[in-house]
Amino acid sequence: MTISEATKLSPARPVSVRPLIWIGAITAGTVVTNLFAPQILVGLISRSLDMTALQAGLISTLTLLGYALGLVLLVPLVDLVENKRVILCTLGCAIVAALGTALAPTALMLLAATFILGASCAAIQMVVPLVASMVPPERRGQAIGDVMSGLMIGILLSRPAASLIADAWSWRGYYVVSAGLMTALAGALARHLPTLQPAAKISYGALLRSFPRLLREEPVLRVRAWTAALMMASFTAFWAAVALRLPDAPFRLDARGIALFALIGVAGAAATPIAGRWGDRGFARPLLIGSHLMIIASLALCAWAGMIESRIAALAVLSAGTILLDFGITTDQTLGRRAVNLLRPEARGRTNGLFVALFFVGGTVGAAAASAAWNFGGWPMVCAVAAVFGVLAVITDIATKIGSS
Repeated sequence: MTISEATKLSPARPVSVRPLIWIGAITAGTVVTNLFAPQILVGLISRSLDMTALQAGLISTLTLLGYALGLVLLVPLVDLVENKRVILCTLGCAIVAALGTALAPTALMLLAATFILGASCAAIQMVVPLVASMVPPERRGQAIGDVMSGLMIGILLSRPAASLIADAWSWRGYYVVSAGLMTALAGALARHLPTLQPAAKISYGALLRSFPRLLREEPVLRVRAWTAALMMASFTAFWAAVALRLPDAPFRLDARGIALFALIGVAGAAATPIAGRWGDRGFARPLLIGSHLMIIASLALCAWAGMIESRIAALAVLSAGTILLDFGITTDQTLGRRAVNLLRPEARGRTNGLFVALFFVGGTVGAAAASAAWNFGGWPMVCAVAAVFGVLAVITDIATKIGSS
């Protein structure tokens, strides 16, 4: 980074980093719940608004599609516009969209609101690199790991939290609560976020056209986004199918039991700060290899759990496999983000947007692969397919050392 770039990227006033990291983690964990809650609320929403099957299926799809477009079209704005303003405006749109979803009187209005809400959730990917930019490069992994722990906890808690709130009030109550929490967070961000001027001096159109060049010129971005996409595919494949497997023997869990089982994955969030700290100490490569091997081993445990006759033993083995799986995923994600955030400071919005968008594609592939595998060979086939993504990541580790320092 040149002296001029460093000057342009410096905050306008001294920043207390630790409160900023905590606020970033809580923001990421709170906002991200809006992306996954519709998956558990879709039945309640569709019955309430007399939606067709097609409309009901679009609730989650449009939310995630909006998020994908937000990553590509909104996140790069942090390379062009003062960061605090962009983040607060985007979060403000999320608050309005959440209230719009809660108050939607018709199916079409609800679908429009959820699409806007999904796009506005891109604020998460604006906050993460901003927090990372506030710490020295030698501590960046630790900061990213701390923020990512909030993100992962939010992802894993989103479904059970939405279910509990909907049971206590209604599905509309979930979105009101979400809007209230995001409003409180917006106030905290307005107070603690630094004013950060971007270094890029190009038009918005040129900013978007620079995506292919960034991928071509940054091998670290390509490799780390590739392994992150593979890990997200494995993660999504597992969680997309495990809810179908848990009601049957030997597990025999009801809806509440499945929701409680989902909480086990929260333990995986503990890997994020650990991975970040050890990555800063120069152990990124062995940690990446270990995380990918852990994915393979965890899925072998999960496949074996379905063959055990004892219910308690089967649940114990499946729980151990699930924790290992989430440890592997979060370690790869944290180290991948660390590597990407050490790249061009003037393009951190675009590099982060590309990184997340590409591993988001991996999640889509994983969900489709899980559906096909379940229909073809049931739970063992799902585990095998999810493990293949881990094998591909290990092959990448052996073939290249890019982004592993």
